[in-house]
Amino acid sequence: MKYGKWFVRVNWITLVFIFLVVIAGSFVRITGSGMGCPDWPKCFGQWVPPTNGDNLPENYKGIYSEKRAKKVEKFSNMLSAIGLEESAEKIRNDKSILYEQDFNARKTWTEYVNRLFGFLAGNGVLLVFLWIIAKYRQRKLVVIATVNLIFLLFQAWFGSIVVATNLVPWTITVHLLFALIIIGLQLYIIRLVAPSQQRNIKVSKSFYALVFFVFVVVFAQMFLGTQVREEIDHLTKAGIGREGWAENLGMIFFIHRSSSWLVLILMAVMFWISRKTKDLRIIHWAFVMLAIELLSGVILNHFNVPGLVQTAHLLFACILFGILMMATFRLKTREIA
Repeated sequence: MKYGKWFVRVNWITLVFIFLVVIAGSFVRITGSGMGCPDWPKCFGQWVPPTNGDNLPENYKGIYSEKRAKKVEKFSNMLSAIGLEESAEKIRNDKSILYEQDFNARKTWTEYVNRLFGFLAGNGVLLVFLWIIAKYRQRKLVVIATVNLIFLLFQAWFGSIVVATNLVPWTITVHLLFALIIIGLQLYIIRLVAPSQQRNIKVSKSFYALVFFVFVVVFAQMFLGTQVREEIDHLTKAGIGREGWAENLGMIFFIHRSSSWLVLILMAVMFWISRKTKDLRIIHWAFVMLAIELLSGVILNHFNVPGLVQTAHLLFACILFGILMMATFRLKTREIA
């Protein structure tokens, strides 16, 4: 089936917005702006947040703390219902969750811009879903678009939980992992509808296995990266400043850092095998993204984890993840005579 140019463009634009949400979320985190809006989906009860605290009631901290307490209790009960009693009790007993920050216009608007990107990405996913239902109705597309929309709605709801629990570290990790799933589903839709992505690339079984293995390792690396970020959160709460992060990070950081060299070696092998094959430029781009990603990792390790480099590190990791996922979609094994 041939798909319209604008339909294909909307899918690519939606993918860009999803990436922007991930990057904006990282920027929110490194600037400490995650609680810039204490409620969700509105910000201080408004669709356009205030620019100064004079527009807020005197007891606004108490108001939002009380609302948060109710939402946290509901979420804790849900965790208990699915067998996560230990996590539920930790959240119930963590009184810092109910702490309200002073109003800060910069942090409020940083978080608000993050939500605007989320709004645009969400509407893009919804538009793609409605477009498919109204015009194309191809079974596989309908299923993938429906699943993507469901995940997006869950992600939006879980975003409210992240806010309600005052950025409990593991909730932020889950939030990022679901974002990667949404990216993967959107890439698969693009694979099905974009002419540039529909042509298969024939490779040997061993090369495909290598690409798939690297993709799995990169995904695991991203998960380990979120665990490292959680460790940084714990160090920050313990009063350890940025200059002491690198030397106080534990085994997870060591594994994350060491595994990156395994990925580099495997990607170098992939690049060498594919260096003269034009059809495998997707592998060349993956190698370039990995090189930049490793450079940013070295800077993080040796220069006390500068904030903007953290965001760049996540950006290139997500791009590398996307390229390798698209490669697993397009590469097909060929029989060797």
